[in-house]
Amino acid sequence: MRRRSLLTAALAAPLATAGAVGALQSPAQAATWYSSDKYAVWTTGDYELGNNVWGSGAGPQSIWANSYSNWGVWADHPNTGGVKSYAYVGHSLGRDVWSMGNVSSNANVTVPSGSGLAYATAYDVWANGWDYEIMIWTQWQGPVGPIGSYVTDVNLGYQNWAYYQGSNGSNDVHSFMARNQTTDSWVDITAHCQWLVANGRMPQVSVDEIGFGFEITSSAGGYNFNCNSYSLWM
Repeated sequence: MRRRSLLTAALAAPLATAGAVGALQSPAQAATWYSSDKYAVWTTGDYELGNNVWGSGAGPQSIWANSYSNWGVWADHPNTGGVKSYAYVGHSLGRDVWSMGNVSSNANVTVPSGSGLAYATAYDVWANGWDYEIMIWTQWQGPVGPIGSYVTDVNLGYQNWAYYQGSNGSNDVHSFMARNQTTDSWVDITAHCQWLVANGRMPQVSVDEIGFGFEITSSAGGYNFNCNSYSLWM
């Protein structure tokens, strides 16, 4: 799961208030897997989990997991601009967009709130290798926002999304921002991918990887980001 900076200035849309988590390191070392290595990866079945601390000026971050569906990170990143990390659970798909089947996902997370925090809870879908990136933001806080410009609102999977299109200089980035943010999300991934192709925003592609996780810009003092449950239906 490759990452680079995707967050820009804050959106004008109001932010949801997330449940507070104390600024204390999580009891990660009691989990099945734990690592404080910047690029730690753990494979369990068909899933991989990664710490993925890749941004400039990042502080310490540790990841723990009991399974692909129950994991989290503790992160202490300075309150400076630029994404510091994208901790994730990922799964390879490798299907043509028109024959990818009904791919959907549910995730329940516990995330911190308070001043100085900047992060997003988001799906990160890659197509045609690294040529096209589809980000589906379910919840965020602080001065963060998608690359590119607002295009339109769209209803997908019986939910309303603000669609943005842009490029990071290496690949196209398509972002869907939830109009109703939630820490207990259900996302129709197929609907998002096929809408992009049907509306001429993306060519007919192979949908290769599906990731879900926390893209963290600022978390000074140390905060917990927990994925309490995660399901991916394919």
